[in-house]
Amino acid sequence: MVAGVAAAVVLSVSIAGCGSDSTSSTSKSGSATPATSTRSSAPTSLAPAQSSDYTRLLIQASDVDAPIPFTATPPTNNPNGQQGVATTFRDEDGSHVIKDTIQVFADPAAATNALNAAKGQQGDAIKDPTTQPANVGTGGTTLLGNSPDRSKGVTILLFTEGRAFVTLEFDGPTDAAAPQDFVNDVGQKQDAAIKKGLGG
Repeated sequence: MVAGVAAAVVLSVSIAGCGSDSTSSTSKSGSATPATSTRSSAPTSLAPAQSSDYTRLLIQASDVDAPIPFTATPPTNNPNGQQGVATTFRDEDGSHVIKDTIQVFADPAAATNALNAAKGQQGDAIKDPTTQPANVGTGGTTLLGNSPDRSKGVTILLFTEGRAFVTLEFDGPTDAAAPQDFVNDVGQKQDAAIKKGLGG
């Protein structure tokens, strides 16, 4: 990617929130108030939450084979209310960022429709992109250019794998697209992870 960046490993620390336990205190007064049991239907919500956990589909920071180390943010399940998962990889100073978003649809046809629609909806990320095919997944397509404000160079890889649609966005210095072999390597690893995770 870019030489000269100090190879100091940045540790992403996930801060686990402390859960609050709701406990009932037992009264030791001599009142004749009977103990009451509280009914809850909450446990039924566990199954849907677990079934929509697609974090297993994501590659890891160690899969990003670059001269500088990348770290990952904690995954986000169902980003923007859409079934799937997303994470972001970045180097130490944030000058190189990879945004990895996977959307999971009901069938491959719906994933293909999402891919075709996305090809023409990257105007917010890239101004006047150059489009070329990519040897990744099904319908692999790469779009290259600068962001509309020319603050960074952007390379976007789009592809499908079964019923999953993947968007990998590589951000770096202006006028410096991510090397195609690097983009393909990350994309192929992500494709393999989806095949394994979805059993495709």
